[in-house]
Order: sequence, then structure tokens, then C-alpha cells
Amino acid sequence: MRFTSLTSADGVTERSFTLDDIPGVLWTPHTEPTALVLVGHGGGQHKRAPGVAARAARLAAGHGFAVAAIDAPAHGDRPRSAEHERIITEMRSRMAGGGDPVPLLAELHTLLAAQTVPEWRSVLDALGDLGPVGYWGVSLGCALGLPLVAAEPRIRAAVLGLSGTSLASAEAAAGITVPVRFLVQWDDERVPRQEALALFDALGSAEKTLHANPGKHEDVPGFEADSAVRFLAGHLGRLG
Repeated sequence: MRFTSLTSADGVTERSFTLDDIPGVLWTPHTEPTALVLVGHGGGQHKRAPGVAARAARLAAGHGFAVAAIDAPAHGDRPRSAEHERIITEMRSRMAGGGDPVPLLAELHTLLAAQTVPEWRSVLDALGDLGPVGYWGVSLGCALGLPLVAAEPRIRAAVLGLSGTSLASAEAAAGITVPVRFLVQWDDERVPRQEALALFDALGSAEKTLHANPGKHEDVPGFEADSAVRFLAGHLGRLG
């Protein structure tokens, strides 16, 4: 892992890094971190998207956690492969013609997840022991995070949601056993409500809570973010 830049403000240090071809950011408090949270960004976003940076600041400055984010394949500073381009071009064509893009979007998520899971595990190895590990990812971050949380024993708690069974793997969800906070927008125009509820139902965790709010996909209320921070702080702080 090679760190390429460093800035510091409001009790948080932000460092850009690269690991092989993976670009990422690590936020740390000015004290010794007591836990590490991995943040998966949404579709079309990147490692420094406003929501990602806001979560990192809350967790680092407010709770003393380290936070890491990486660009998913074909996002941010990462190039698209020929396969990515094929799927994205077909999706746009289908949407322009009034067709259903969901099967192609699910295909893209499956492709990205196969690459993202080993990349996140490599990042975890390179960062070393920063304490108990949590994961926070909704929308695309949920679809890619499900197989990661299921496969990675270092992850002890997760915030997931804004995804459904047509976009994410119910099989991977069944393999998750850690505590989960799952977010649903009741009027989500991208994820049918029944598919979101089916994905929550598929989670294998004995401790899982559904937090549903009215509104569309991007209308998650601010208090849910605050609640999710407390959820992770409670579980990871308790383990630290």
C-alpha cells in the first residue's frame, strides 16, 4: 500500500492510497483508532462522494474509528473494461427504448462483486489490525457488500440496504451472520419494496433490524445516518 497524499482538519487525517491498481482513501482520528469501518459507495459515485466523506468524518471525529473507502471497479478513478462498457451500453440502450434495465444492472453488480470482494480483503490485509471491522454500504454498496460481509470473518457488523433481490444476491445475504442494520425507502423508484423486504428476509443474521422510511431512493433521512453511526459504534466499540 502506497500513501500518495495527506490532509488534516477537524480532528481527522485523510490519506489517499493505492494498492496495486486499487485507489482508496483512509480517514483516521488524531488518536489511536479503536475500530475500522469499510464504506462502499453508491452506483455512479466514488470513494470521496459527499455521503462517504460525511460518514467517515462522523465515525473518525466522533468515535475514534478509522474509515476506508475504495473506488469500485469502473467507478471513480478506475477504468472500465470492455465487459463493463458492453453492459453499460446495453443498459442505456434498453432504458432509451423503454425496456427493463434491471437484468443488465444485476449482471453488472455480479461482475463488480466478483472483483470487489478480493480487493477489499487485500486492503484489509494491507491496513493491518486497526481494531474490530464494520461495513457500511447501501445501494451499489449493499449489492457489492453482501458477499464481502458473508465471506470476511473480520467484519463484525454491517449497515446495508437500498437494494433488493433483483440487484443483489439473496444467497450471499443468507451467509451473513453478523448484526445488520438494513435501510429501506418505502417509495423507492429504483428498488421495488417487496424485493427490498425479501432481501432483508434473506439475511442469515440472528440480529437484524429493518429501518423503513417514506420517500424515494435518495431521500434517506439524516437521522438514519446518525442512528447507523450509533449502531456501528455500539457493536464495534463493545468489541474493541
